[in-house]
Amino acid sequence: MNGTNGINGRSYKPRRRNNLASVFYTEELGARVVAQTGIPTDRHHVGKLIFQSLKEDPDRIAQIDGALDKSETTGSVLKRSIQCAIAMTNLGLKKGDVMVAMAPNHVDLCIPVFASMYLGVYLAGTDMTLGVRELEKSFEVNKPKIVFCQSDRAADVDKALKGSNTKGHVVTFDKGSTFQSFTEFLQTHTESHVKVEDFKPTDFDPEETVIFLTATSGTTGLPKSAILTHKNVAVGFPQLMARYPEFPTPTRLYLLISPLQWLSANMIFVTSSLYKFTRLQSSRPATRDHIYDLINKYRPTSFLSSPTFMVNLLAPEERGRCDFTCFNDIILGGSFVPHTIFEIFKEIAPNVQLELGYGMSEITGFGFAWEPEYPKGTVGKPSPHLNHRLVDPVTLQDVTEPNVAGEVWFKGPPVFKGYFNNPEATKEAFVDGWLRSGDLLSRDENNHYFFVDRLKMLLKYRNHQISPLEVEAEILKHPGVHDAVVVGLPDLECGDLPTAFVVTHPGHKVTAQEIKDIVKENLTDSKQLRGGVIFIKELPQTVTTKVDRVKLKKMATQMERE
Repeated sequence: MNGTNGINGRSYKPRRRNNLASVFYTEELGARVVAQTGIPTDRHHVGKLIFQSLKEDPDRIAQIDGALDKSETTGSVLKRSIQCAIAMTNLGLKKGDVMVAMAPNHVDLCIPVFASMYLGVYLAGTDMTLGVRELEKSFEVNKPKIVFCQSDRAADVDKALKGSNTKGHVVTFDKGSTFQSFTEFLQTHTESHVKVEDFKPTDFDPEETVIFLTATSGTTGLPKSAILTHKNVAVGFPQLMARYPEFPTPTRLYLLISPLQWLSANMIFVTSSLYKFTRLQSSRPATRDHIYDLINKYRPTSFLSSPTFMVNLLAPEERGRCDFTCFNDIILGGSFVPHTIFEIFKEIAPNVQLELGYGMSEITGFGFAWEPEYPKGTVGKPSPHLNHRLVDPVTLQDVTEPNVAGEVWFKGPPVFKGYFNNPEATKEAFVDGWLRSGDLLSRDENNHYFFVDRLKMLLKYRNHQISPLEVEAEILKHPGVHDAVVVGLPDLECGDLPTAFVVTHPGHKVTAQEIKDIVKENLTDSKQLRGGVIFIKELPQTVTTKVDRVKLKKMATQMERE
C-alpha cells in the first residue's frame, strides 16, 4: 500500500484526529430527519438517524460475514430490522423494556439491535460465554423482556431467567428443538409483506431514553450496567470517525472483532450504518489464523483493536502470513499500548496510520484526541466534546502542576446517566456532576495527558471484563480461606491473567488446586486463575488501610505462583 490507497475512488491522506467532518455530517443527517418529522430533538434519535441513512442507500453492502462469505445490503437490513421491530411490538415490547442479545457477529445480530433503537427498547449486549449463575445476576439487574441467543445457550438462558424470577421470551438465531427461532419469530409476529414506507420509529426524548446498557465495572470493580442514552451516543460516537475528512463513506471496509457486550462493537454497528461504510465481521471466533484469513481475503481499510490482540497478531513467527498493508488506519485502545507495536508497523506496513484511543463506556467512547506527532506515551489532548479535570483522588482538589498525577474527571453531553438500577454506584461515580473515571493521569506543560495507573480494579482478559471482587467472593467461600485478593498479572498477548493472593485461617491446609477448582466450578472460563495462586501471611495495606493492590500486582511478577 502507498499513501494514496483508494477509498471509493478518493485518495487517502493522513488525517488529523481533531477533524470535525464527522460532527458536521451527523448534523446534516439529523437535519434531514428533523425536516421530515418536525421534532427538533430527533437529531439525537439514533434509531431515526439509522433508519434514514439505511433508507437513503438501499443497494450498498452493509455487512459481510467473513466466515460464510455472506453479505447483505442496507435495503435488506432495513426491511428485516423493521420486521423485527414490528414483531417485538406485537409481542408487547415497548419503550423502556430491556432486550438482551448474546451471539457471535453474524448477519442476523444487527437486526434486533437496530429494531431496539427504532423502538426505544434498551439493548443489553451480554457475554455469550457466561454461566447460568452469572446470567442470573445480570438478569436480576436488567430484567429483560426478550433474549436473542444461539440455540446451544437457550436452555441456560431459560434457566437463568427463571432463577432470576424474570419473565422473558427466548428467541434463538439458529433453529433449535425447543425455543422459537429467529425466522419463526419474524414469521409468527409480523405480516408476510412489510412495507418500509409504512413504518415509523417510535417518538421519544433522546436525552432521557436509553439505547445501551453496557456491561462495566465502573470505578468500584463490581459488575453493573452503564446507562447510555441516544443523545450520549449521537454526540459521543462521531468521535470514532474524527480522523476522516470526507463523508459519507469515510472508509471502505471496517473490520469488527469485538463482541456485542463491548462498547466498541456498538460503535461500529452504529457508525457503519450512519456513515455508510461496510462492516466486515465473522460468526467464527476471532482467532489469529481466522483474522489473518479475513485480512488477506477482504483487504479491510480500518480496524479497532485492543493492544493485547494486536500483539497476538504481530507475533514474530506468525505475522509474515498476513498482509497488513491494506489498512489505512488502526485504532488501539482499551489498555496499555506497547511502543513496540509502532516499531513493528514501521517495518511491515509503514503507511498504516496507527492511533491511540483512550476511552471508557461511561463517556460513550473516546475522551482524548491523539495525533502522531504528540510525545511518546501520551493518550492525547482533551477532546473538545468533553470538559476535563485532573483531581487529587484523596483531597478532591484540582491538580494544576504539570507532571503530577491526578484522577481524570469528565463532564459533558457524552457522559452517561448512571448505572442501571444501582443508585448507590451512580452516586459514588459523580461529584457535583463530574464523572470520576477511576484512572490516574498526568499532563505536561503543553496539555498532553499521560496514563499513569488505574484506581479502579477491572481486569481485562482478551475480550472479557473481569471483576476481581466477583472472583474473590467465590474464593472466600472456601472454609479454609481467611482473605483473598485477585490482581492481574500483565501479559502482552492476553492482557491480565487473574492471580489470587490467599490468606488462610490458622491451622487450615488449603491447596492451590482447591482454590482454582472453586473458581472453575462457579465462574466462566475467562475468569479462571491463569496467573496462579500465591499464599501469603497477610495482605499489604495502603496508608488509608485499604488493600494495596498496586503492591500486590508487583509482587505477583516476583513471587512463585502455584
